[in-house]
Amino acid sequence: MKPYPTIALPPMPARTDAERIAAARDFADRLSRRRTVRDFAATPVPRELIEHCLRAAGTAPSGANQQPWRFVAVQDPALKRRIRDAAEAEERAFYAHRAPGEWLEALAPLGTDADKPFLETAPWLIGIFYERFAFDDAGNKVKRYYPHESVGIATGLLIAALHEAGLATLTHTPSPMGFLNALLGRPKHEMAYLLLVVGHPAADCRVPDLRRLALDEYAGFL
Repeated sequence: MKPYPTIALPPMPARTDAERIAAARDFADRLSRRRTVRDFAATPVPRELIEHCLRAAGTAPSGANQQPWRFVAVQDPALKRRIRDAAEAEERAFYAHRAPGEWLEALAPLGTDADKPFLETAPWLIGIFYERFAFDDAGNKVKRYYPHESVGIATGLLIAALHEAGLATLTHTPSPMGFLNALLGRPKHEMAYLLLVVGHPAADCRVPDLRRLALDEYAGFL
């Protein structure tokens, strides 16, 4: 396979170190206000906003530049209802007998349960999938390298972009998620990664008073 042709690296903004530090600090401060939300308003969100955030997600690095992520943005109320019904069916089974006791114990402080009204209330649901493999022009399977890692990075960029745009998110992972392939029309060689709930928080939204790790608890410098 021939190597990619090369182009000049697009120029980075001209900044002093002090300006770069200030920009990094401001970005970290803004992201420090990001919280997972379970109570959403039904306030509409323009499709164009979602499109630009997905464009940001699509800039993520990926193994061998294979870009194995696939996103399906849903705002149709009837389809959101079907997704909720299917997700809650899996969640009821999860809470009733699938989840090990220690997992339920870990979830208990968050107050989560099998009821997921946000899947209908929020204006957008984004189904995120990764390709296990692809097909070439001759119909042969082509291996995907590091698809989980690649899609995880893209999802992180998407969440950050949505937060920067002033929206709240929830990462929802009913298990198993095979129903998303059927409802969203995705082929069998794609695997559901998660369902991202997107919108404005409800006016009376409250979130758990959680403590995030301090920098020196999760990062080291050698």
